[in-house]
Amino acid sequence: DAAWRPLVAEHRRALEENGVVGGTLAIVRDGRVVAADYFGMADLETGRPVDENTIYHWASITKTFTAVGIMQLRDRGLLRLDDPIVDYVPELREVHNPFGPMEAITLRHLLSHSAGFRASTWPWGGDEPWHPHEPTEWSQLVAMIPYTRIHFAPGSRYGYSNPGIIYLGRTIEKVTGDVYEAYIDKNIFRPLDMRRSYFDVTPWHLLAHRSNNYRIVNGRPVANGLDFNTGITVSNGGLNAPVGDLARWLGFLMGAPEALHAIHESVLARSSLEEMWRPVVPAGDSPLGPQAMGLSFFLYEVDGHRLVGHTGSQKSFRSFFLIDPAARVGAIGVINTADGDDAAPDTARLLGEVSARIAREIFPLFRTGTATKAR
Repeated sequence: DAAWRPLVAEHRRALEENGVVGGTLAIVRDGRVVAADYFGMADLETGRPVDENTIYHWASITKTFTAVGIMQLRDRGLLRLDDPIVDYVPELREVHNPFGPMEAITLRHLLSHSAGFRASTWPWGGDEPWHPHEPTEWSQLVAMIPYTRIHFAPGSRYGYSNPGIIYLGRTIEKVTGDVYEAYIDKNIFRPLDMRRSYFDVTPWHLLAHRSNNYRIVNGRPVANGLDFNTGITVSNGGLNAPVGDLARWLGFLMGAPEALHAIHESVLARSSLEEMWRPVVPAGDSPLGPQAMGLSFFLYEVDGHRLVGHTGSQKSFRSFFLIDPAARVGAIGVINTADGDDAAPDTARLLGEVSARIAREIFPLFRTGTATKAR
């Protein structure tokens, strides 16, 4: 409490000063939320406050689910990480690659954002109100592929790529015969008891808990609407869930209590998760200091301890999760307000600052030798 209360108070002040409509900050232990702050409103029009049931959009945090899906298939002998991506997405043979044959680009390159594909889903367009938020059909991405190029030698460096993860989602579909959403539901959501997690349009029975999201224009929040369709890019950023369900995901990643060990191992072996958390390429600076990219997870070293996480940014939702696997403690932060006019707040910076403070002030309380004292 001595560490948590002032952190929450300062974070709340920053959100209020910057006009953030709503958000949640939580600490996770053994797959459960053990401390949380629910701030502001989930929906201004209906007067719904943020609470433990509020459903947020998690954007690129979806990528970590896609990556675990690929590792599940690897562990079952259905693919290899060094397989060429064109074995599963043959349309990519039409990409312009000045560095060599497309057969040289592997699933491993895509998982580590080192394949050389562009960052954005759209090579052009997407900026008109009549454009879809994301491409809605696979055929639309295929039409762009001949106008796509590889920007650097595969494996030579880091280059965050949304299309690269979409191609991994397509691989899951090709190998299993399931649509991506069904595969993740059957093989991750269900065993981990993530009962209120879903992709894209909200089921009717959960609509009362869905958070809206807001841009700040002339100092006032403007709603973007409760739902939007990530289309064919769902494997890159389509996840919606309440914080409690995301806590179960963190519990799986960290290794929750012994009673859940068999279930977690059936989802993915701990050794395979550890493999995903080995640095592959440097990924620049962050509020936590230098970061590296593993297999779709960002990796940090803070005060001599390894931390693992990911961020999310889509529409006006901004989010992060961060875990200390050795201490089995994690954090989740999410807000429903971002962007707008030139005076709009830099809410990604606010979340970066609070994640760094949690890493340095909260996580150490859970490490060996201090956990009992902290309680």
